[in-house]
Amino acid sequence: MKTGLVLEGGAMRGMFTAGVLDSWMDEQISFDGIVGVSAGALFGINAPAGQKGRAIRYNLKYIRDKRYMGLRSLLTTGNLINAGFAFYEVSSKLDIFDEAAFQRSGVDFYAAVTDLHTGAPEYIRITEPFRQMEVLRATSAMPYVSRPVELDGRFYLDGGVSDSIPVHFCKSLGYDKTVLVLTRPLEYRKERPAAWLQRFNRLYYHRYPAFAESLNRRWEVYNRQVEEIIGMEQRGELFVVRPNGPLPIRRVEKDPAKLQAVYDLGAEAGRASLSGLKEYLLTHE
Repeated sequence: MKTGLVLEGGAMRGMFTAGVLDSWMDEQISFDGIVGVSAGALFGINAPAGQKGRAIRYNLKYIRDKRYMGLRSLLTTGNLINAGFAFYEVSSKLDIFDEAAFQRSGVDFYAAVTDLHTGAPEYIRITEPFRQMEVLRATSAMPYVSRPVELDGRFYLDGGVSDSIPVHFCKSLGYDKTVLVLTRPLEYRKERPAAWLQRFNRLYYHRYPAFAESLNRRWEVYNRQVEEIIGMEQRGELFVVRPNGPLPIRRVEKDPAKLQAVYDLGAEAGRASLSGLKEYLLTHE
């Protein structure tokens, strides 16, 4: 029986996901495939590599480092998160990602990105993370505060714009069981953007009208996904872990104590889910 895992993004709300996954690593729970969006991909990639604690460790260490992210990086590079430091230097020198262990795991790992030209999602399989670091940058490149990331002559931004919770893509891969880790509570729904913001999106991304439309419709797509997930969960087609309430953290958070607190909430939720998760994974439909 093959299992798939979907990891929602949400910038630093992803610390919740990191906590969940680390708690599952303690129990040797693994998946045949993982589909990550934005922070879900960035932090989730540590699970196949067996690097428990890596995501919270390097974030705690560098979150206040001017080289990592902030206004200085935005003004000098066009990216709120500094690509050279946060993606390349941290992963290859300061808190080294174990690419060999990732590859030995045999996990099919996908990162969702949004094509600026079509406004549609694409799902790129990660087999060589160091060589494909730009894909990981693209999946997490937040609109407005990130330059578009070029991949094979096309431009991409945050996968969450077009597919925040890629459960349908994961199911299309043929897994028998699908598990989701979400970073919003059950009752959360997005609101329609104000008319002025919709106009701003069309102006700001005037070169990419399909992407602007995806931004403007994101609330609708997301809310529909949530309702579909609730239905699938009630029918026993999914197993979902989500926070019990709003996570006490901003999308761009510089307070290490808040990162730790949200990570701890995730670890607690992961441990609390173990009995139900094991039962779901072992039950034959």
